[in-house]
Amino acid sequence: MHDVETIDDAAAAEASLDPMRGRMLAALSEPGSASTLAAQLGMPRQKVNYHLRVLEQHGLVELVEERRRGNFTERVLQASAASYVISPGALGDMQPDPARSPDRLSARWLLALSSRLVRDVGTLLTGAQRANRPVATYAMDGEIRFASAADRAAFTEELTTTITDLVAKYHREKPAEGGGEGKLYRLVVATHPAVPADRSAPPIH
Repeated sequence: MHDVETIDDAAAAEASLDPMRGRMLAALSEPGSASTLAAQLGMPRQKVNYHLRVLEQHGLVELVEERRRGNFTERVLQASAASYVISPGALGDMQPDPARSPDRLSARWLLALSSRLVRDVGTLLTGAQRANRPVATYAMDGEIRFASAADRAAFTEELTTTITDLVAKYHREKPAEGGGEGKLYRLVVATHPAVPADRSAPPIH
C-alpha cells in the first residue's frame, strides 16, 4: 500500500467521493473482508460487497488473499493507498490551464499552477510505480512572517531576481544537432498566506 496515490480517472474519482466508499477506503487501511467491514460499518454484507466491487473495479482496493471459510471463499482486500489526491486531469478539458492567464501576483494563477503540479507529479509517479523506478523530485516547505506588505513585495522582487539568476546559471538550451540534450525539469516557486490548522481562511493583507 502506498502512502499517497493520484486518481486521474473521472469515474474512479466519482467512486472515491461517495461518502460510504470513503469510509470503506479509510477502514481498509488495514486488510479486511466484506464481513468484517459490514460489522464495522453496520451495513448489510451484500451492500458492502457492491461498493467493494466498484472500488476494486477502479483499482482503489486490491486483493490481499483469499481464505476458505466452509463452503465459500472470503476475499481479503486492502486500500491501494493510505490517502488519495484527485488529479485535475480527471476534469478533462475543464482542468485549470496556467497558460490561460499568467500573472505572478494572481491567486487564481497560483491555483492553476498547483493543479498542474498535482497532475504532472501524479502522472510521473504512476508511471514510475509501474516501471518500479524512482522519480527525481525536490520540494521545500516552510513559513515566513512578513512585518509589512512592503517587506513582502521586496521579498518577492528579490526572490524573483535570485531564482532568475540561478536558472540562467544552470539552464542549458537544447542543442541544434547532436550532443546531450540533458533532462528538462519544471520549477515552481510559490508563497501564499499560511492557512491555519483549522483550515479557516486567513485574513488577507
